[in-house]
Amino acid sequence: MEKKTIAVLFGGCSNEYDVSLNSAASVIEHLDTEKYNLVLVGITREGSWFRYHGSIEDIRNNRWHTHPSCIPAFISPSREMRGLIEIARTEYRVTPIDIVFPVLHGKYGEDGTLQGLLELAGIPFVGCNMLSSAICMDKEVAHTLVQAAGINTPGSLTMYKGESMEEVVKAAKEIGFPLYVKPAKSGSSLGITKSFNEQQLIEGIEHAFQHDNKVVIEQNIDGFEVGCAILGHADPIIGVVDEIELTGDFFDFTEKYTLSSSRIHLPARIDADTANRVKETAMIIYRTLGCRGFARVDMFLTPEGNIVFNEVNTIPGFTAHSRYPNMLRASGIGYSEILDRLLQLAVTEA
Repeated sequence: MEKKTIAVLFGGCSNEYDVSLNSAASVIEHLDTEKYNLVLVGITREGSWFRYHGSIEDIRNNRWHTHPSCIPAFISPSREMRGLIEIARTEYRVTPIDIVFPVLHGKYGEDGTLQGLLELAGIPFVGCNMLSSAICMDKEVAHTLVQAAGINTPGSLTMYKGESMEEVVKAAKEIGFPLYVKPAKSGSSLGITKSFNEQQLIEGIEHAFQHDNKVVIEQNIDGFEVGCAILGHADPIIGVVDEIELTGDFFDFTEKYTLSSSRIHLPARIDADTANRVKETAMIIYRTLGCRGFARVDMFLTPEGNIVFNEVNTIPGFTAHSRYPNMLRASGIGYSEILDRLLQLAVTEA
């Protein structure tokens, strides 16, 4: 069988750049080069694209962009090309691409912008399409649609730059402290704060506006967070449900990537009936938001047993030890098999 050429994209001009490097290094490490020709494409923090021929370790350690093998490159939006254009001095060459595997997190990688380029180019790619990616990235839009589907969501309000701080604070106080303040379109908990009084709320809003021009102020939900890893489209597989045990205020960026004071329980410490309800709810959310390929659906479970939607990650952390592959591994699907299935889905769903 002829090998497929897979372009793995990593980096990106996003505040989750470093997370992408670690995820991509694991993906590249576990892709079977007996089955696939790999084309590695790195995007710098500043947004420059390069074809890269160096080591995986240089990706992990963020030295990749200084490697002498780097050649300026970009994916052509022309369906006639269907590939990567590499520029060498005054000449260019086209490398045909069968499938793109975007391993980028956050802005310009997970928010539909890259997916729109790939749809325009007519190149199959792993993960959610442009519309679904954009919807899931925007916390306000995602919550509105999920709520319309009959799933509980936290009480919230939205603020745009230029709106009256006084009026927003007054409305937020009616929801009741503590409150979470979140950039509407950001991942890895970057820009998120928890406020217990009016001054912290104002400071949290100002901080969130450094990450996005729209801010969501959200009710605190008593309970704990559970997650579902979903793989597929028409007949998706759901991994074993996991649970985040917190000792601090919330699962912030540091805790997500160090677990210095938090713990991940896999399986979650819940009974079988509750786990099934969590999975059923995750599936409704996945389908409501138009997800395909893969995503991690995060929800809260209250002391009364109610399930409340939190968010969907359309390109979740993807190191060999990340939550998403761990949940599927607990269901009997190994890391390399997950990658193979995702690539097969990309072709069949194109």
